[in-house]
Amino acid sequence: MDKMWSGRFSAKSAKLLDQFNASVMFDRKLYNEDIEGSIAHATMLQKQGILTKDELQSIKDGLSQIKKEIEEGSFEWKIEDEDLHMAIEKRLTSLIGDAGKKLHTARSRNDQVATDFRRYVLKSNKEIVKLLKDLMQTVLDVAKNHTETIMPGMTHLQHAQPVNFAYHLCAYLSMFKRDVNRFEDSYKRNNISPLGCAALAGTPHNIDREYTAELLGFDSVSINCLDTVSDRDFALEILFNISTLMMHISRLSEELILWSSYEFKFIELSDEYSTGSSIMPQKKNPDVPELLRGKTGRVYGALVSLLTVMKGLPLAYNKDTQEDKEGVFDAVETALISLKILKEAIKTMKVNEQNMFSASKVGHLSATDLADYLVEKCGIPFREAHFITGKAVAKAEELGIDLSDIDYKYLKEIDERIKEDVIAYLDIKNSMNARDSQGGTSVKRTKEQLEYFENYIKNMEV
Repeated sequence: MDKMWSGRFSAKSAKLLDQFNASVMFDRKLYNEDIEGSIAHATMLQKQGILTKDELQSIKDGLSQIKKEIEEGSFEWKIEDEDLHMAIEKRLTSLIGDAGKKLHTARSRNDQVATDFRRYVLKSNKEIVKLLKDLMQTVLDVAKNHTETIMPGMTHLQHAQPVNFAYHLCAYLSMFKRDVNRFEDSYKRNNISPLGCAALAGTPHNIDREYTAELLGFDSVSINCLDTVSDRDFALEILFNISTLMMHISRLSEELILWSSYEFKFIELSDEYSTGSSIMPQKKNPDVPELLRGKTGRVYGALVSLLTVMKGLPLAYNKDTQEDKEGVFDAVETALISLKILKEAIKTMKVNEQNMFSASKVGHLSATDLADYLVEKCGIPFREAHFITGKAVAKAEELGIDLSDIDYKYLKEIDERIKEDVIAYLDIKNSMNARDSQGGTSVKRTKEQLEYFENYIKNMEV
């Protein structure tokens, strides 16, 4: 059979053009969305009197047969069919005859692909949110056991102030919550139907766009057809959302890599989610978080690629947008497997509480507490208190101990206004619990945060 559009042409397409032009080998991933969209379109055409009931039934039966063939692996995908839409329509016509040729009435491949691709993105959006919920629940479950597990909080990767491990994990729960919010907002904004826009200007046929939107689960129809057929904002949004999610995953992965090293030994990753070396038998490598960190750049590339494709396109549809799908498909698959394996890696890791606490006794984490004591108890201006504390740290360094272990006599030698009750302020656990402001790291405030996230996860709609 000639190409569907070949009536105007006197020569057949060159094989090289078929190879260069075709998208069928990757856009066939949208077969289910395409078949469902075609059934909705045909149902609307019958409702509007454009198709008969018998023609509609033939189309439904034919599309059902095609779906079965695709899923069983017997459907023949041919590069000369160009794309998914032509391949399915060609097969449909061969199965049911002229009724198959009527299916494309009042639509174009432009609004057809925009509908299929948008529905794939919306479906993927929900899948990602569901896995994000699972990951958040796992992180929350781990955190609940470590509200009093003290570890060094850091800035500049230097020991700064003591925090508890649950509090640290709550920071990642906060990031993932923002990710969920982005995906949910994007879903609501983009849940509109392009079907019925045809090539760019609508159609003279008496169609009902609201009806097809309802059949396909869209909230509404698009406003302007010229914009709709060339709009790929929805694809850019999911790429941006995945990129931000992967950035958060990469940050957590970096910490898992550091924490599992001999220098930290804060955690031990399960053997199930670690690998060995081909030459060094003692090695246990954190390949899961390393790959997660690496795959983040892959997703960034997909986002930048599509932004570049879209930046110079005049209205309306242009063939350039055929380049929109592979990057999105890859980014979605990357996000799905990344969320699954990160959840398992966290769920199965061992937390070395004693090593975390020991690390908290290095770097004088309670130095700020001494400065705060001098301000609150002695009435000393903060800048002077900062200077006095610096001298106390220097003394601890000279003695080869942590500030939290310094004897009171040395502090009194530095400044006579310091009283013996300062020792309680320098205790690492007391230091952590002293940070009791809203959002702080005290056990009390951390438990509030855990309760907040528990309620949030419980009420997530997925």
